[in-house]
Amino acid sequence: MAEIKENTNAPLEQSNQEPNSANTDFRDLGFGTRISRSNKRLINKDGSFNVRRVGGGIGAINPYQFLITISWTQFLLLVVGFYGLLNTLFASLYLLVGVESLSAAPYGDPATLKYWIESFLHAFFFSVQTLTTVGYGSVSPVGFWSNLIASIEAFTGLMIFALATGVFFGRFSKASAKIAYSQSAIIAPYHDINGFMFRIVNRRQNQLIELDVQVVLMLYEQIDGEIRQKYFRLELERSYVAMFPLTWTVVHPIDAKSPLYRKSKEELMNMNAEFLVMLKGYDDTFDQVVHSRNSYKCHEIEWGKKFIPIYQTDEKNGMVIVEVDKIDLAMDMELNEY
Repeated sequence: MAEIKENTNAPLEQSNQEPNSANTDFRDLGFGTRISRSNKRLINKDGSFNVRRVGGGIGAINPYQFLITISWTQFLLLVVGFYGLLNTLFASLYLLVGVESLSAAPYGDPATLKYWIESFLHAFFFSVQTLTTVGYGSVSPVGFWSNLIASIEAFTGLMIFALATGVFFGRFSKASAKIAYSQSAIIAPYHDINGFMFRIVNRRQNQLIELDVQVVLMLYEQIDGEIRQKYFRLELERSYVAMFPLTWTVVHPIDAKSPLYRKSKEELMNMNAEFLVMLKGYDDTFDQVVHSRNSYKCHEIEWGKKFIPIYQTDEKNGMVIVEVDKIDLAMDMELNEY
């Protein structure tokens, strides 16, 4: 796997050896060095890994993890869909034993579509009342089989709503970082040289402290006739900030020690370069460490740009205003010559 050492821009080669006692800071990205060049990217823009596991079997399925990690839109659609499907199932069971087994059942000609629609709705809404334990009393089961189905449904409703409550709580209580990254990274003038930069800002009103960021450059190179990855940990102007109330422009100086030194845009494109960003910080609201990931492919880098500040002071009350939606605001800038 790719061995990463702190404070060095030397390539991080694959190693099958255990770290020795002299190297106490042995870290591994976990991607190895044999991923195909056709891979789109290692880290997606939403922070997820571009990896899909297959063949894990039944034991690899974790419904709770799935329900916690999907988006709120997907979660609510899934809950509503399951709720409707479950009531439809129990309504069908009531129809199977006969709609007359429910009090106040509709009357009519069983040969007509209207009769079956009214019967299904009658059974469906009774199922809703039973599943949610509302029990208005206007409809009740009559006979052994309908009472048995109603008992099973009531018990099912208790279990499902207990589980749903736990999942809702888990989703609301889960700490997560909503870090906005600039859409593109830039190569901009930095002192008398140039630098690789991107900008981040906290989208939420919560307080993030003790932020630490790491940036790793991945390049594809031909080694012994085989295309492999090389990893370089990029030295940053600043890799840690104690507080994060405004924006943070993360800068890697492109000096003679940098793996980007004298690299052109075309060279990075040929090497299918990807900049992997890993950030962690402490969320003062949840009292938990939160993580955020992102990556920039070579075609997502703009050359000869400079970020424009997106915060200003309100003269009326002296409060600093950060315009999060302007995080990508940049101006053209002539690069320094090497």
